[in-house]
Amino acid sequence: MRQLEARRSGRLACGQETDHPIPAAVLAGPKPSPPCSEQPSARRILPRGRLALTLVGTLIAAGILMLVLAGREAQFAAALLAAPIWVLTIAALLHLTSLVTRSEAWNGCVLAAGGTVPRRLVFRAAGIGSLASIVSAQVGVATRIAALRRSAPKSCPRVPAMMAAEVPIVAVEAMLAALFMFTLVGPLSLPWWIPVLVVAAMLAAVAGLGGIARRRRSGLWTGLAVLRDLRGRGRLVALVVTGVVAQIARNWLILHAVGVNASILDAIAVLIVTVSLSPLPIGPSVGAAAAVLILGAHGVAATTAGGLLLTVTGTAGALCFAAWACGDQLLVSVRGSIRARAGTLTG
Repeated sequence: MRQLEARRSGRLACGQETDHPIPAAVLAGPKPSPPCSEQPSARRILPRGRLALTLVGTLIAAGILMLVLAGREAQFAAALLAAPIWVLTIAALLHLTSLVTRSEAWNGCVLAAGGTVPRRLVFRAAGIGSLASIVSAQVGVATRIAALRRSAPKSCPRVPAMMAAEVPIVAVEAMLAALFMFTLVGPLSLPWWIPVLVVAAMLAAVAGLGGIARRRRSGLWTGLAVLRDLRGRGRLVALVVTGVVAQIARNWLILHAVGVNASILDAIAVLIVTVSLSPLPIGPSVGAAAAVLILGAHGVAATTAGGLLLTVTGTAGALCFAAWACGDQLLVSVRGSIRARAGTLTG
């Protein structure tokens, strides 16, 4: 250590003999760490080829729906035109409500995981991610996490914890879907005992997640921190339930608008199948596929039109949220530029 200090201070000549040679790595000093501004992008979080696979799956699903509608074009067009504009507007607002409540639930998970990100930045990232979710749920999650990490790299949890923060929300949504899985017994001809097994499995999974959240408090597991206390769990469940109710109401409104006499349970079944199919690479075709699977007996043309309008109103709601996020970012940038110019002039 003395030789090292002498070498660095210049007291030890470069050619001077030493009893213990000093390694070159020690003399070179510590390596500089990469800049913290390098944040992960959505491409790094997503597997390669996911977008291309989603595009191919969307085209295949659209082709299948076109084959199903062969000879029913007039009925399909009539069902599309039967939906009033005010119903479509309300449906888009309901989807926007669902996106906002889910974003607030995500904000709670991020804060519980140790983040100190302002709610405004969380909602801004969620708005960008909601638009990407039209392609697929995985793309939306990756885009949302990458956008938040880019906007608040120092006050945001690390990527593994951010990905784990999605788990509590998904677990609550899956629990609700399991409780109402009996709505799929008739349309999909499922055995009666399958919903019972699914409910039991989900109860065990939620209990297991709660135990993990209480025992492990570092690393990846900080993303589950919202499940540790009763208040956090209650708030999370209330927000997720609010968003799910908005989606059920949207399904019911659209289906009735196109002439499908669907019940509330039918609307729930369509939502469950839509969420179940969302991991598949079929993109915006999910809504139409779910509607045909559940309510195809009510008329393929009308149910396909209803599914298409669900996709359209969902896209409209996501566009509104993303437009607010981009506009808010632009407004903040303009204000910053104005303040910088004012400071330069006064200085």
